[in-house]
Amino acid sequence: MKAALHPGRLLARRYRLLDQIGAGGMSVIWRARDEVLDRVVALKVLAPSLAADARFRGMVREEARAAAQLVHPHVTSVHDYGETVAPDGSITSFVVMELLSGEELELRLTEGPLPWAEAVQVGAQVADALAAAHRLGIVHRDITPANVMMTRTGVKVLDFGIATRIGAPDEDEDGETFGTPAYVAPERLDGAPAQPSTDVYSLGVLLHEALTGRVPYPADTWEELSAALASGPPPTLAELPELPPQVARICLQSLARDPVDRPTARQVATVLLDQLLPADPPPAIVPVPASPQPPKAHTVPMVDDGTATESGWSRRRVALVLVSAILAVGAVLAGVALLPDQQPARQAQPTVAPVPNPSTGPPAPAPSEPSEPTAAPSAQPSATSPTSDPGTLIEAASRVDRLIGAGLSAGEIRSDVGLDLRNELRNLTTTVSSGRDELAPPVARLRQKVAVRLGEGGISPAYAEQLDAAIANLGAARV
Repeated sequence: MKAALHPGRLLARRYRLLDQIGAGGMSVIWRARDEVLDRVVALKVLAPSLAADARFRGMVREEARAAAQLVHPHVTSVHDYGETVAPDGSITSFVVMELLSGEELELRLTEGPLPWAEAVQVGAQVADALAAAHRLGIVHRDITPANVMMTRTGVKVLDFGIATRIGAPDEDEDGETFGTPAYVAPERLDGAPAQPSTDVYSLGVLLHEALTGRVPYPADTWEELSAALASGPPPTLAELPELPPQVARICLQSLARDPVDRPTARQVATVLLDQLLPADPPPAIVPVPASPQPPKAHTVPMVDDGTATESGWSRRRVALVLVSAILAVGAVLAGVALLPDQQPARQAQPTVAPVPNPSTGPPAPAPSEPSEPTAAPSAQPSATSPTSDPGTLIEAASRVDRLIGAGLSAGEIRSDVGLDLRNELRNLTTTVSSGRDELAPPVARLRQKVAVRLGEGGISPAYAEQLDAAIANLGAARV
């Protein structure tokens, strides 16, 4: 008889089971302690009823291999795969993963749809994870809210249990379709080989549900899904007038019936991330003082092209006013400069070089300024001083984002590090703006991440120093 799993049992002479924290149809999740590395991990153990089947053990092993290839901030890290043989010959297969602290998106959606900005952030991070998987030739095949964990550092895509290689048959040995019906792409019902576009469809369903609180085609069985696809109305997001049109468009494109009409996961991530970037603050408007005697309009030549309309004359009048104001300012400044009683004494002017004796000839020309700066502005952008007014949270976050972009362009920040920092920055602005977190803790985490990435060689010391100063300034922003 197979020994039951229980707290305190040691698997593979290394992993001590602490307590059960979850269960599914194929596996049980345990919190465990890795006694070799002295850390707490999560163990996904194949259910005892399936452990005797070599096919299911192979699926667990393939899940571990697939997920272990993905080193990505939005994919759960896999540390190990192991098998324990009991005295009776029974085998316990398990995957060792990072232990996450957070909430499943499925549970979060029981409270209703997410605010659109938060839903877009979730969709962008899942899309980014899928894009990384697709680059490695992996199709997840089960993107659902139950397999997305929301943590303090962003979402994590879970459960690569039915992942497969691009082009592999999409059915099991009995001809059955894997996955959760409401999230399965239409072509999978016909047994089409696994393709990245099937994951993009599931992503579209997930984003639609996060925005509206419901899936486009509700179904619990394959028959219900077929009926819903055949007779259901096409999905729409018209009920969300505040939703940016780019988000609505990319979501509905992801739900296209024909796979060739869907965008890639990278395209989805790019569009969604663009909607989350802080907008640049508007340029400062410098008031132009009015002149007591503005120049007459005839000082500006007018050319009549014979096609003037009322709006065209209005634009010309605006141009006249602006030019007149500029000329007036110039006249005022020139008048001030010519007033003799306004001129400062010559002896009060500091000199930049010794004054030559007049008898020795004309003075030597002053040294010219260097024709080029010592460092290119794009390579060393200046960060706002921590002592200056940081402005609003969005303004301060925008400065940090632009500094990251400059570092990427200059090759001073590695691309994966730039993506990681930008994700962390977006998490910060979203959670703080929505009131779910105070500003100080995420700012401290972001500064710590910069320090870690500096130690890894992913950021140059000069940029790390400027980023730290800009993030410190962000910590004093107005929320």
